Amino acid sequence: MSTVKLVLRKKPNKEGKFPLCLRITKDRKSSFIHLGYHLNEDDWDDAKQRVKKSHPNATRFNNLLLKKLAEANDKTLELETLKTNVSSQAVKQRVKPAQGLTFFVQAQAYLDNLKASGKYNQYTADKPRIKHFREFVGNQDLAFSDITVALLERFKVYLRGKYQISERTIVNHLAAIRSVFSKAIREQIVERKNSPFGSERIQIKFPDTVKIGLSSDELKRLEEVKLDNPLHNHARNMWLFSYYFAGMRVSDVLRLKWADFQNDRLHYSMGKNTKAGSLKTHERALAIMAQYADEKRHKDDFIFPELKKLDNLNDKFALQRTIAFTTSRIDKFLRNHVASAIQTDKKLTMHLARHTFAQIAGDKISIQILQKLYRHSSITTTLGYQSNFTIKHTDDALDAVIGT
Repeated sequence: MSTVKLVLRKKPNKEGKFPLCLRITKDRKSSFIHLGYHLNEDDWDDAKQRVKKSHPNATRFNNLLLKKLAEANDKTLELETLKTNVSSQAVKQRVKPAQGLTFFVQAQAYLDNLKASGKYNQYTADKPRIKHFREFVGNQDLAFSDITVALLERFKVYLRGKYQISERTIVNHLAAIRSVFSKAIREQIVERKNSPFGSERIQIKFPDTVKIGLSSDELKRLEEVKLDNPLHNHARNMWLFSYYFAGMRVSDVLRLKWADFQNDRLHYSMGKNTKAGSLKTHERALAIMAQYADEKRHKDDFIFPELKKLDNLNDKFALQRTIAFTTSRIDKFLRNHVASAIQTDKKLTMHLARHTFAQIAGDKISIQILQKLYRHSSITTTLGYQSNFTIKHTDDALDAVIGT
């Protein structure tokens, strides 16, 4: 059982006065919550936990302190009723969280955590989504209890009307708000039952998107086309390199080092889920690598040039930002120059390499092998992804009914 007591801490300020605090003790470990008031030592009765009558505002002070003490005891009892093992720090967080209890204060803390964790892509995506929600509610802060299913339904209508964005982008806005709620629930600021998300409430369900890769003929033209501009050729190399390794994500392609290749095999851990594995290095991939090799290279050097300019690779936020800018630049060259060179009207981007591999793999490769190639943690993910490209059975079904 935790105990809560009013104390005068023995750490005077510049005026020689001492801070009034709530002391929370559990298992002989204490945490302190400063109440924002200071007293002379002679004005405090430690035994009775009261301000002495000698203080000119003793009555007002004591009424305030009794209220603070009662609130702290109520929240402590509430927390210990829900959980059997809690620390004094957990009780302190429940009584007075490190940040404010309102939604947008917690939303800023959520964004700050993303930035500190180096999650550049999610940070830059969720920041404007939170901003749109703030604009919708008139730039005022909200209590979590004010965010209801009805309010979020009106927010969806607002986004459709003002920004004319896709349904998927609307769902992304709701997912950002849900992430702030999830943070607040983990920190015991909000109870899960009070969240507007979940069954019979707002459900986050991303709509399906059409996934189409290059055809075999378009792929062959991409491999064979002559590109005199070195920037366009580099973009083509990056795309093909991704394709030759089962549609490897561009972030992983950029991180590859010479040391990752041994005995004509690639050994690497995927950045998204840290799953490790080994893949054969096709001679076409080796031919691309030869274009970036030089006698001075070190085994720990990056194969491709984009990340070599970073001074501090431990700065995850800067690393992710560089990868995002690089991907955007390569996609621009692919769309505006390489696509026309191979005579395709498809939106040629780095991500299309992954779709192309899946499309050409089709029904040729077992789903278990594809799971290993994609490094998916669950085969359900592979089944869902590959269903966009597995068309033989449905084609055969139509032929059986309609005829060939």
